[in-house]
Parts: sequence; structure tokens; C-alpha cells
Amino acid sequence: MPDQRFPRQLRLLTAGDYKHVFDHAPYKVHGKGILALARPNALGHPRIGLIFSKKNVRRAVDRNRLKRLVRESVRHQQHRLPAVDIVILARRGLHEQDNASVSRQLNGMWRRLEKSARQTQQDVSSS
Repeated sequence: MPDQRFPRQLRLLTAGDYKHVFDHAPYKVHGKGILALARPNALGHPRIGLIFSKKNVRRAVDRNRLKRLVRESVRHQQHRLPAVDIVILARRGLHEQDNASVSRQLNGMWRRLEKSARQTQQDVSSS
């Protein structure tokens, strides 16, 4: 059975990690109420950081629910995701969606991110 934990190595931990993604993010994947910024890393596995502000998701219970959904999605998809640092930003209205629609949206975003990273990698290798 594959490892299903969400260890520290899969998280962006420092402000510098977040800043590096914000400053150099070649991949941007949008969803309804959610945005993912990503940049390649040399670690061989994805890392994720979450930004769910009070301004966009008012109630703490909603912020915590959405964070759990994102972490669970990454935990299940970590073997498919490319080696990138990802920052997930919540937009207004995300808390109004139910768990199933947020999960579907995240799975679609991971597929688009994987496709973009693979396309960029092919473009670099063919040059």
C-alpha cells in the first residue's frame, strides 16, 4: 500500500518558498474560486502551500474544510503530480461549493498542471 500521509517534505514551509513561487511561476491553473501557481523544483516530488485568507473565505470552519480537501487531494494525487512547488489561493465564493465539486475541480486542475508541465518538459528537451 502506498504511503498516504502528508509529511513535511510535501509542504512549502518558509516565506521564501512561497515568495519563490510567486516571483517565478510559469504555471497558472484556474478553477472556479481557486487558483494554483506552480514552479518546477529539483526535489523530485511536489510541495504544496495553501493561502486561504479571511477576506475570501470568511469563516474558519470553511477555511479548514477547504484546506483539508486540498491536502487530501494532493495526498491521493502526489504520485501523478510533477516535481513542482504549488501555491493554492482561494478566491471568493469557493466556500459556497460542496466537497464533491471542490474535489472534482482540484482533480481537473492537477490534470491540467501535469499536462502543462509535461508539455514544457517536451519543449525543453526537443530544443
